[in-house]
Amino acid sequence: MWCLNEFNLSHKSHTVVRLAVHLPQQQPIVYQDGQEAQAIERAALRGTTLTSWFELNKNDPSAHNISYSDIPQYYVFDKSTTNWNKRQRGGQNVIRKLPVVSILDTERYYLRMLLLRKSGAISFDDILTVNGLRCITFQQACQEYGLLRGDQHWHDALNEAAQFQSPRQLRMLFAMICGFGEVEDVPDFWVQHQVSLCEDFVHRYSEQTGPHYALADIEELLTSYNLSLQKLHLSTVDLPESVLERANFDVVEEQAKANSYTMQLNSEQRNVV
Repeated sequence: MWCLNEFNLSHKSHTVVRLAVHLPQQQPIVYQDGQEAQAIERAALRGTTLTSWFELNKNDPSAHNISYSDIPQYYVFDKSTTNWNKRQRGGQNVIRKLPVVSILDTERYYLRMLLLRKSGAISFDDILTVNGLRCITFQQACQEYGLLRGDQHWHDALNEAAQFQSPRQLRMLFAMICGFGEVEDVPDFWVQHQVSLCEDFVHRYSEQTGPHYALADIEELLTSYNLSLQKLHLSTVDLPESVLERANFDVVEEQAKANSYTMQLNSEQRNVV
């Protein structure tokens, strides 16, 4: 983007390093049609920032106390050799970026949680091993480390999702977390995230009525998990289903769909429309 805008490279002060978060043998690959097998073979031989971090920890004791998320401050990733090399200067001007992972992508989500905290890992199995016990899943490893006590990890999940998801998607996530998670204090969970969960309804109606529409929508979503607002000790609301359907109608999205469909019509069909 910096180059596309024709900015002077000498004025670029910071470097962004994107760190991969993938499960074993599930690193993303790029391939052309008909060359899938070759691409898979190349990917198996080529390290990612994550697998190369494992190799760094095997061979460089000075890296053992540095977490994966902090490693770009002290080492530079060489894409040609896929090795981490010790940084000579400029570590303070590095921005590290781990991808935001949805809680729906369960194992990647918990792997990311571990990578933010664990240092010196030499393999995926090493990350899965806690106090000599080899856990079956990354979620279990998080539990063994005590990372899932309380509701903070659920708050973190919703806060991260709020960076790129719509309020409707956040309400779906809220309902899912309440349905499958073990949220200890659901009313507090609602209060802490009410602003992002109600944003569209508040914009459309008011600060007073927006939360009622959001809760009514969540009530409908909770039925899939055999739950209700009352069971979760949340304020109950009573809005007709037809009103809620209209409230969830996204004018901009539907207009975009209409424009897309119109472009697919021939000239005679457009005259009819």
